[in-house]
Amino acid sequence: MNGVRERLASRALTAIAVVIAVLWTTPTLGLLLSSFRPEADIKTTGWWSVFGTPRLTLDNYAEVLSGGGNGSGRLAEYFVNSVVIALPSVLFPLVLAFLAAYALAWVDFRGRDALVVGVFALQIVPLQMALVPLLKLFSQGWLFLPAWHLTGPARFAQVWFAHTVFALPFAVFLLHNVLAGLPRDLIEAARVDGASHGTLLLRIVLPLARPALATFAVVQFIWVWNDLLVALTLSGGTAETAPMTVGLASLAGTYGNDWQRLTAGAFVAASVPLLVFLSLRRHIARGLLAGSVKG
Repeated sequence: MNGVRERLASRALTAIAVVIAVLWTTPTLGLLLSSFRPEADIKTTGWWSVFGTPRLTLDNYAEVLSGGGNGSGRLAEYFVNSVVIALPSVLFPLVLAFLAAYALAWVDFRGRDALVVGVFALQIVPLQMALVPLLKLFSQGWLFLPAWHLTGPARFAQVWFAHTVFALPFAVFLLHNVLAGLPRDLIEAARVDGASHGTLLLRIVLPLARPALATFAVVQFIWVWNDLLVALTLSGGTAETAPMTVGLASLAGTYGNDWQRLTAGAFVAASVPLLVFLSLRRHIARGLLAGSVKG
């Protein structure tokens, strides 16, 4: 282990890591600088010219957020819709997957192994294949389930349901691997002391699984925040319920030449998942390594 750390900490690998980091973040820097440049500059010169002739403005953000200029945009409304869509779409599968993963890892019942295989196999089902059946369920019903017939803001429930269903197989897979790797002696000792499943979940398993929960929460949040297909299909695509990805598509203008608005809108949309990732990066690193080593 020490030899591996020494090789990873060598000067050559450090230099390579720095180069990769610079190349990886350069487009983001260019997007940020472009979002503050006037329309005439952004359409005539590259973003790197800002270092020679710095001309910055906040008009792009004001136009994008308030819907100024030609009246389109109003990204602030879409921003609120994205928050309303993303938060429940993270919490619902997180809670359900945590309970399911605990049951599959530590509760003995008939057919558990077959259920584990079935849940894991659902990860290979493409999301696009389920959109038409979901639309039929919401509009016409299915078997004994009635049609939803939701309109207006109530259509958020359709998007929450879809994202929850699509996220559960991966969430259960991730959390099951972590929970199954917990020390059996610890769980058995708690059971001997009379701990119920509720006590085990809240006082023992939950603190130990917190990094894995944070990892899934960040991955799911970024996925839902950047999603266009599911939200556009199930939310209706109107400013009342559509997320930021739909709003960004409307910022391009009729001929797709409103670049100054696109850069500002894109950075507004990208800033939220970026802040979420940076704020929870330590938990993500621990969650990705959870269960990889024992002892």
